[in-house]
Amino acid sequence: MKRILIVEDEVNMVQGLKDNLEFEGYQVDTALEGTTGLQKILGGGYDLILLDVMLPGISGFDICKTARKEGVNIPIVLLTAKGEEIDKVLGLELGADDYITKPFSLRELLARIKAILRRSPAGNEANGESALISIGNLQISFARYLAMEGGREIKMTHKEFEVLHYLYKNVGKTVHRDDLMSSVWSIDYDITTRTVDNFILKLRQKIETDPNNPKIIITVHGIGYKMILSPSA
Repeated sequence: MKRILIVEDEVNMVQGLKDNLEFEGYQVDTALEGTTGLQKILGGGYDLILLDVMLPGISGFDICKTARKEGVNIPIVLLTAKGEEIDKVLGLELGADDYITKPFSLRELLARIKAILRRSPAGNEANGESALISIGNLQISFARYLAMEGGREIKMTHKEFEVLHYLYKNVGKTVHRDDLMSSVWSIDYDITTRTVDNFILKLRQKIETDPNNPKIIITVHGIGYKMILSPSA
């Protein structure tokens, strides 16, 4: 049974989400303020986090940033009443996997949760993706969300793995920015260009020998990106 943690200070919303998620077959835990939420996230044991941005104690943005810094790769969906583009961009760049603005449709939220969990490590194991794959400087297991370099683990966010995985599945093909964003985040195009480009920069810093002269993730100007792997990679 998949475990979901709701970090939200609106009691009525927490109870409504908890009831509906449990009805869908999920095991649900809750936290009503930021400090407790962060402690539970760092404690592990969850498959997905629903995280409000405006929280007493610690903001959702700070929780997300801290969790990713500590190596937590659990998928995070941000919940917020804010709708400005800068907030969406900031949340995604801090490592969130998706972003839904209040008031939202329960049906939409459930669809996003199911889509993210379908890309979970368990699902990838079933597809035979648990083995380590060489991509540039790294050895990657998409099933285990594991990145290794020279025998040591390299920290990557859940979303960095998803972006890299999408490029890998389309190796040798030109991937449009909007296709990448819609497939990985399933959100509107108005924030895609900056967000995708920033994730590509982060990935190049990890996998390329010379990130300023990339040979693996190359830019196709005006369109998007292409992953090129040598036969030995």
